[in-house]
Amino acid sequence: MTQTLVVLGAQWGDEGKGKVVDLLTDRVDVVARFQGGHNAGHTLVIDGRKTVLHLLPSGILHAGVECIIGNGVVLSMAALLREIHGLEERGLQLRDRVRVSGGCPLILPSHIFLDQARETTNRGGGKIGTTGRGIGPAYEDKVGRRAIHLAMTRNESDFSARLEELLDYHNFLLRHWYQQEEVDFAEARDEMLGQARELRPMIADSVDILHQRREAGHKILFEGAQGSLLDIDHGTYPFVTSSNTTSGAAATGSGFGPLHLDRVLGVAKVYTTRVGDGPFPTELFDATGEHLAKRGNEFGSTTGRSRRCGWFDAQAVRLATRINSISGLCLTKLDVLDGLERLKVCIGYREGSARDDSGQLQPVYEELPGWRESTNGARALEDLPANARAYIRFIEDTVGAPVDIISTGADRAETIILRQPFD
Repeated sequence: MTQTLVVLGAQWGDEGKGKVVDLLTDRVDVVARFQGGHNAGHTLVIDGRKTVLHLLPSGILHAGVECIIGNGVVLSMAALLREIHGLEERGLQLRDRVRVSGGCPLILPSHIFLDQARETTNRGGGKIGTTGRGIGPAYEDKVGRRAIHLAMTRNESDFSARLEELLDYHNFLLRHWYQQEEVDFAEARDEMLGQARELRPMIADSVDILHQRREAGHKILFEGAQGSLLDIDHGTYPFVTSSNTTSGAAATGSGFGPLHLDRVLGVAKVYTTRVGDGPFPTELFDATGEHLAKRGNEFGSTTGRSRRCGWFDAQAVRLATRINSISGLCLTKLDVLDGLERLKVCIGYREGSARDDSGQLQPVYEELPGWRESTNGARALEDLPANARAYIRFIEDTVGAPVDIISTGADRAETIILRQPFD
């Protein structure tokens, strides 16, 4: 029996993980987020109503499901409280179900200033394409052993001393290196302490909770943010995020040992998208690219930025399958391909990694026939056109992982489940 499942992105993020987690949450008792920050955005559509989450696990919309934010997440207290308040305004009772690890490093106002200053002042034409929300600088302080953890806010005098010391360091950089305004210590202290007092009842020993739930036989789903190709170690460096987005981070970012992780579900679109700068070998700049962007509504849920669109890159998803030990795939947005006469799948790159004039790898494509029939809202494999089924089988064979779930629309109900990951 599958007791624990990791759900993560198998591309550059924005694959539709939020819908998948929400869909599977009716089978679980706990959903745990294990990395990233509020630079991630998971969009859920339930009965036509859209909800965008940035920090709260996507299982929060299910009453009775415990939601954990693990120590691997860098935490903006302000962003988390905004999310909580927003859902409470809709009538959701959730504070007794949210558990936040005391080991979460905090994002300070100065982290945001530093992040934005680097993108606009220092990088010039070499921007990474961050969200400017302080994620990278917060992870730097974590690795540099300067970070302030959420649990440290319990001792307010000690927190204030740590904050003052760290702000001195940040303000030195802002003033002397970036020629930017400094962050006022008293203002930051008072604001953060007010936020910490409100969050204090939700601070918990998440490691102990997860293992207690496991020992009691509860089902646990671990929710990743961003995508595997943005992993700080295995992604398209330096155009990556600042955390490990792969399955190994489910253990380190939660304190849940890897031997207790049963299965890994990788989520991938049936085409490819990317937000921000960085390599994208299969990117399209033609009418087909426009079709994918328009039909797929390809705008970032966190930033609103347009996503770059291209053909499905099986080579990239095969890499994600290897580095995550993906045991099954969920393919999303199948309906976006409706109406395209011919489809292409990248099965590799030209020998010697030859690059074109832009420095991109040159993909090798396999061409497949498209379909004119609508797949939108299909709920059984036999409801799909023959060419759509063949396209899915080709992806399975090329990537080397079985397709367990197919999403045919934005709503939770618009899904084909071939194999239930928790069975």
